[in-house]
Amino acid sequence: MSSVRIECVANEGYRIGESPVWDEKEGALLYVDITGRKVCRWSPVTRQPQAIPVDAPVSSVALRKSGDYVITLGTRFAALKWKEELVTTITQVDKDKPNTRFNDGKVDPAGRYFAGTMAEEIRPAVLERHQGSLYTLFPDLSVVKHFDKVDISNGLDWSLDHKTFFYIDSLSYSVDAFDYDLQTGKIGNRRSIYKLEKEESIPDGMCIDTEGKLWVACYDGGRVIRLDPETGKRLQTVKLPVDKTTSCCFGGKDYSEMYVTSASDGMDKEWLSRQPQAGGVFKITGLGVKGVPPYPFAG
Repeated sequence: MSSVRIECVANEGYRIGESPVWDEKEGALLYVDITGRKVCRWSPVTRQPQAIPVDAPVSSVALRKSGDYVITLGTRFAALKWKEELVTTITQVDKDKPNTRFNDGKVDPAGRYFAGTMAEEIRPAVLERHQGSLYTLFPDLSVVKHFDKVDISNGLDWSLDHKTFFYIDSLSYSVDAFDYDLQTGKIGNRRSIYKLEKEESIPDGMCIDTEGKLWVACYDGGRVIRLDPETGKRLQTVKLPVDKTTSCCFGGKDYSEMYVTSASDGMDKEWLSRQPQAGGVFKITGLGVKGVPPYPFAG
């Protein structure tokens, strides 16, 4: 193992930092602050985060083939023009559920935007159960619902051969796999490939590396773990100086840096004084593996 280094690159005390994604064109990291209601961009050149305020909890951000970004905002899929700070609604889901919002989302290798919903939290990870669903926004801007009765729809990614879809419903404490049909975007044959151990706490955001191994951020576990989806074994644990690690992605020039978002919501003064970097964005180097560039939304 090469020597792993962890650095807090944006110590902004975000309430719920989430959905990091590397924007190669801008050479910058995109991410959101869900309850802080802003879409953020951090450049390693300026080392200053920029933020665009939005009018609802914003839970994920993705690249768009035609330029700029797509986001999940409240229960809407929306388009974001960065320079103009302009948000336009593409479509809305969960119209019959006034108490839900989108959570994590990611674009598949064919350019479809997958994202799931959850009930609004009473406090972190405490909410009405089984209110969420998993959706896909297709490039023609139609939406398909895959299933419902989700607690906290969370991390997602695809295997390197695009035949498996990996998915986390946080309160199941499990990382699941589905058979995936890249032609149609259909999923099936759900199974658990890893159950989290007590000290790992709640599985949150997830990404894949070029060796086909999964990296999962553990909310309240203060770590990211590397898993082998074939054997169901944990291969590595990287501990961070904050408990509420929320998501991870690879980025940087050659996708050899890992970026990890975190949250500060639900922490009292005493807890925050022990973890002054809570809600910060962290860069991990020296992992010895690289990540897969994000796919842009094709619509």
